[in-house]
Amino acid sequence: MAAFVRTIPEGDDRARLTCQDCGYVAYENPKIVVGSVVDVGGQILLCRRAIEPRRGFWTLPAGYLEMAETVEEGAMREAWEEAQARIALEGVLAVYSIARLGQVQVIFRAGLAEPGFAAGPESLEVRLFDWDDIPWEEIAFPTVRWALERWREMEGLPLGAPSMNPPE
Repeated sequence: MAAFVRTIPEGDDRARLTCQDCGYVAYENPKIVVGSVVDVGGQILLCRRAIEPRRGFWTLPAGYLEMAETVEEGAMREAWEEAQARIALEGVLAVYSIARLGQVQVIFRAGLAEPGFAAGPESLEVRLFDWDDIPWEEIAFPTVRWALERWREMEGLPLGAPSMNPPE
């Protein structure tokens, strides 16, 4: 079996995993995360994480995109898996780049397509929150906060260009 080594392939400027036998380059690319800010009559659907990282903290229904899946399909699947919610996507709310983790996050604005939601296997609890009742100190990740703030800015407005990472 051929061994892969990290080397700079001819014509490239970055070290890549390359097969010593045939020269095949195994590109390591960022992972795509998809999720939604689900608005139910002005309240936001949040999930309390049942898994690490950040078990017990609140997040949006979100997760990794699967192969052969569009970002829209992934966001709808994640809402079902984590919140047992059938959602209707309204458009892209935000795109975040988390370079240190090798992630690109695509966050949609959505509503419920059908009434009802419940905790899925990756959630301890799923709840609707009024804006003033969101447990900000228990939010799992900075991107969740950014997406919620973007939702608030855009509440009731047509979506234009998605927001990007806030300035550091």
